[in-house]
Amino acid sequence: MESEVRGLNYLAAFLVGGLVCGLGQLFLDFTNYTPAHLLVGMVITGSLLTGVGWFQPIIDFAGAGITVPVINFGHVLTKGVLTEVEREGFLGLFAGVLEVGSAGVSASIIIGFLMAALFHPKE
Repeated sequence: MESEVRGLNYLAAFLVGGLVCGLGQLFLDFTNYTPAHLLVGMVITGSLLTGVGWFQPIIDFAGAGITVPVINFGHVLTKGVLTEVEREGFLGLFAGVLEVGSAGVSASIIIGFLMAALFHPKE
């Protein structure tokens, strides 16, 4: 029974993650926009879905299928802002982004530096 539920969770994550990535690829294939445009669009989409309350139900359904793609970064930033605004008022607009997003950004910078130091990337 538990393995069936786990299998359905994997399937939901795969399908939703594949849908997000597939839509991103179609966006790049059929428009003249760059990957940077797609990145910004995904972050904004994650923020908007969080703002209207739709992102958490998607997380509950798809798990890592929606939290692994870059769309989750918009969710994290917006969730941090909403939490801090609720707790501190207007100043939470500024503190929330830094408080919640800092761990992920710091980890990305440190891991990126270590990978560059270990593998000597070329230009």
